[in-house]
Amino acid sequence: MGKIHLAYSTFGLTNLDFCAALDAVDAAGYEGVEVSFHRRQFNPFELGDQDLLAVRRHFARLRTQPACVATASHFFDPQRPHEPSLMALEYAARKRRIDLVKRGIHVARMLGVKLVTFGSGFVRDDHAAHPETNPTELLVDSIRECLGAIHAEEDITLLIEPEPGMHIETLAQGLALMQAVDSPKFKLHIDICHAYCSEANYIEALADAAPHARYLHISDARQGWNLQICHDSELLRFDLAHASTLVHFPDTADFLLVDPAHAIHFADGQPTPARQRRIAALLQQAGTSAPLHTVDYASLPTARGPLDDEIFTYLISVPGLSYDVLERARPAIAWLRGAQGQPLVDRMVAHTRTGIVHFHEVPGEGTLDFAASFKALSDHGFDGWGAIELYHHVDGWQAALHASHRHLAPLLA
Repeated sequence: MGKIHLAYSTFGLTNLDFCAALDAVDAAGYEGVEVSFHRRQFNPFELGDQDLLAVRRHFARLRTQPACVATASHFFDPQRPHEPSLMALEYAARKRRIDLVKRGIHVARMLGVKLVTFGSGFVRDDHAAHPETNPTELLVDSIRECLGAIHAEEDITLLIEPEPGMHIETLAQGLALMQAVDSPKFKLHIDICHAYCSEANYIEALADAAPHARYLHISDARQGWNLQICHDSELLRFDLAHASTLVHFPDTADFLLVDPAHAIHFADGQPTPARQRRIAALLQQAGTSAPLHTVDYASLPTARGPLDDEIFTYLISVPGLSYDVLERARPAIAWLRGAQGQPLVDRMVAHTRTGIVHFHEVPGEGTLDFAASFKALSDHGFDGWGAIELYHHVDGWQAALHASHRHLAPLLA
């Protein structure tokens, strides 16, 4: 039976100086800390070897030890996380992410860390426009180029972290990618929250993946309102039992919400007779009897508010669409969630296979079964670090840091 050692990610402590973040994790009683790249707090393009040696000396004064280097998803453009990815169409774009992962390998080498983690990225609109290019082949080639930076004698392993909406989304897809790359220095990183979002039976999936995993992310989550966004097309199909649909009409950039309880057209003015007929056909196809309402797009909320983080996290997880389409959908979703008046939808918005919201909650504040998750992992061979990743709780980092330890430490004792 394996053992899970509790760590905390600096990605949830980015309001602090980096060494102050390490001290906070140590004082809270964690065994380890995940070193997460961050443009302001820990930027590998601005840190030389002497800086890294100073960090290593700081670790030597602590009980807490470095667990993993996370090559941050938000690093290049916080408004477009994960971009450019390891499977971007242009090699120059892929090289930017490859260089970041290679810097992760160098940081791991300097700090004496054995693990470096990253995600696949998303299939975006440019992939859809070039179906002749296989994103998996690009991803495999990029990973192999990253692996070339690890010396043969080094005990450093690269890890793929499946994430909701990404090209590598499920644990089975992560295992298949491991087989395609075919390297003993490339393994799986399990995020338990992501598994809860993406797996039909996440406990069974954790057990199946445990022997191939070297690292965990830990956070809580809960059921939400599942919503997909897609372009109008003759191939469009609805499954309202699984998810409501926000249909985007590319010619006018308006949207139609198709939901068991609601049918709402967000538009700049009156629809043409042709658009009215198309809307009627879509509602009939979806099998909804909800009466159609029209909302003036110009009246939708655009000011910043408390829903921003939720909606931003949702939008970046929707693959296959341009950022312009996603940004134009933002005010409609904010309106539905009550940014300006009573919410029409009273649950957080989700875009996942299960309807669980990909929003990292403090352990104990959601509905994830940590006891069963940890048992499935340790019983099936996982032995290593499990880092709590709470980047949605940076402003309340003290409460999140200590509440997480109080909730999880007894389960791992």
